[in-house]
Amino acid sequence: MANMLEVPPIEPNIAIPPGEHLQEELDARGMPQRALAELVGCSPQVLREVVRGKKAVTAEFALELEAALGIPANVWMSLEANYRLVLTRLEG
Repeated sequence: MANMLEVPPIEPNIAIPPGEHLQEELDARGMPQRALAELVGCSPQVLREVVRGKKAVTAEFALELEAALGIPANVWMSLEANYRLVLTRLEG
């Protein structure tokens, strides 16, 4: 007999790329994308692709963000993993 208090898990119906969170952080700091690109040693184009969700946050990039922004690399990696999981679930 099923427990009447069991609730099915809530699944998001929208995939939010980690770059969206990154852009919010940049906006809060008043930092342009170009300045962050220089800090992490990537081209502005690469950073734009991350922000738009076209390019994944890699472990190396997450470590660069950690060094530049002080936000732990595991946060960026978790955001990326969750984004890819939800995206795959929605496409499936």
